[in-house]
Amino acid sequence: MAPNPSNLSLVQFNCQISEKGNKIKSTKQLTWLLVMRVHRLTCSVSNSIKILKRQAFFKRREESARKSGKILTFLKIIFILSFFTLLFEIYAHWKQWNLGHMIRPHEVTNITHAVYLQWLSIRAGYIAPFIVYLSRFCIVLFLVQSIDRFVQCVGCFWIKCKRLKPVLPKNASSYYPMVLVQIPMCNEQEVYEQSISAACNLDWPRDRLLIQVLDDSDIKPVQILIRNEVSKWKQKGVNIIYRHRYFRTGYKAGNLSSAMACDYVRDYEFVALFDADFTPNPDFLKQTVPHFKNNPQLGLVQARWSFVNKDENLLTRLQNINLAFHFEVEQQVNGIFLNFFGFNGTAGVWRIKALEDSGGWLERTTVEDMDIAVRAHLKGWKFIFLNDVKVLCEVPESYKAYKKQQHRWHSGPMQLFRLCLPSIISSKISAWKKINLIFLFFLLRKLVLPFYSFTLFCIILPLTMFIPEAELPIWVICYVPISMSLLNILPSPKSFPFVIPYLLFENTMSVTKFNAMISGLFQLGSSYEWVVTKKTGRSSDTDLLETGKKAMKKSISESDIELGGEVDEEEVKVRKKINRMYKNELVLACLLLTAAARSLLSAQGVHFYFLLFQGVSFLVVGLDLIGEQVGS
Repeated sequence: MAPNPSNLSLVQFNCQISEKGNKIKSTKQLTWLLVMRVHRLTCSVSNSIKILKRQAFFKRREESARKSGKILTFLKIIFILSFFTLLFEIYAHWKQWNLGHMIRPHEVTNITHAVYLQWLSIRAGYIAPFIVYLSRFCIVLFLVQSIDRFVQCVGCFWIKCKRLKPVLPKNASSYYPMVLVQIPMCNEQEVYEQSISAACNLDWPRDRLLIQVLDDSDIKPVQILIRNEVSKWKQKGVNIIYRHRYFRTGYKAGNLSSAMACDYVRDYEFVALFDADFTPNPDFLKQTVPHFKNNPQLGLVQARWSFVNKDENLLTRLQNINLAFHFEVEQQVNGIFLNFFGFNGTAGVWRIKALEDSGGWLERTTVEDMDIAVRAHLKGWKFIFLNDVKVLCEVPESYKAYKKQQHRWHSGPMQLFRLCLPSIISSKISAWKKINLIFLFFLLRKLVLPFYSFTLFCIILPLTMFIPEAELPIWVICYVPISMSLLNILPSPKSFPFVIPYLLFENTMSVTKFNAMISGLFQLGSSYEWVVTKKTGRSSDTDLLETGKKAMKKSISESDIELGGEVDEEEVKVRKKINRMYKNELVLACLLLTAAARSLLSAQGVHFYFLLFQGVSFLVVGLDLIGEQVGS
């Protein structure tokens, strides 16, 4: 009888080699010996490639840190120059040198007076024209972006008046195709239980539903917890599979691509995606999948997000304003009138054929959801957005987590734009769709917005206080921004009292978004960085206190988990909360407050109050006084 290959080892093979001539007794044994050696060689090569990739990643990250340091240095130089200019201006004001009349040579009192007059000449002749041209360029971009936002709001109003929305086809209640549900996660011990439970409770025939839990966790105890949760539901008769990758390449895209390569996936027609903190209602599939019936060109059905912790603190309230506008206006308008929008990465159902036709999940950017949506659009697939179907999830409660998330959301699109531009130009879609993709979807909404917001309100505006010849009109810094903020708040009317904090916070976040945009556009190291957003594990609006107690009991440090140690629940102590310091925000706070002080010399009331409040906003964020602080 031939030996079982699974029971053989390299040592056994060596023992079976004949002393006379070292011949192998069996041809099958020789074959398995070669297979094992090839396997060992393959693993060695794979590990070497992984090491090289990690080295390249850290090299890119160091390069990005140097670039980020240059931005910080630039801001410091502007602040230092502004501060000393302010002192000089105060001295000149005290000496009454800036009275506004022509100074004759015999009226120059000393060398300091002469230097001040020379500064006025250089300022008016060389610096002011450049600032004026740059400010006009930014104002034009600001107005174009504001018009785009206004048009979108008009489109949303039209949808509401005409009651336009996707309609289910007839006899959709009896439509039960094969559906695959995927839940990608990575070290998310706070939320794995509720997300798996929600997926297992989906109202769909069990013989036509398969749930894949795609665990990329690299912490062993977390892997065990998730695997045990899957086993528990499997024993209840749920068709559920636990998958873990040993080579975690490509982040979420690599995880999804690996799962789609399984042989049994070909038996399924649709795939529903949920991130680890998403808990769909049991009727989610019945509200989304029937839209595919008799609609072979439909590739994606996207549902709306709903946030369980939107009222937790000021940071979550401000995020809710942004995301409510994104779903209610941007996604809904683009879905109704264009049949295209950016896939949100979760709470959506894809036709597997559309995924395969578009090239599948690619690991080339950190916005794999937008990547697959753009490629599917270029292939002619249509999308539907369901504003009435909501899936519960969380928004980041700490500024650290929110900052990391926003960096990825704004660096990835620029990275993708560089990669997709040739494909868009050479695609067979209509000229209007190409214009929409290039100029509206990418340039105007992903590049122009962070550029003008940072340049106009954080750099040019404070500089104009020291260069009165380039003063910005009041409507640019007051009337238009407030009007746009009011439009943003319309989808969430309860947030109306936060219109001013929202305006100030959006300008404050512009430094992070601008930095991320530059990082993605020029492929710096941080544009490839993926940090899993920290979750709290809240599953509803009513269980916040209970969840807090539960999280306190489960608060195991990463070092304890990595060592595999056990922690007694009675010995778990509340972690001390610490405040981080964000240098870019603090430097800009000093710059804006310095400019506010300079505006007092010119008696510019509106400019003073705007600079003062904006400077305080940067200071609050720079000292990490907004949102929940992270544990030490």
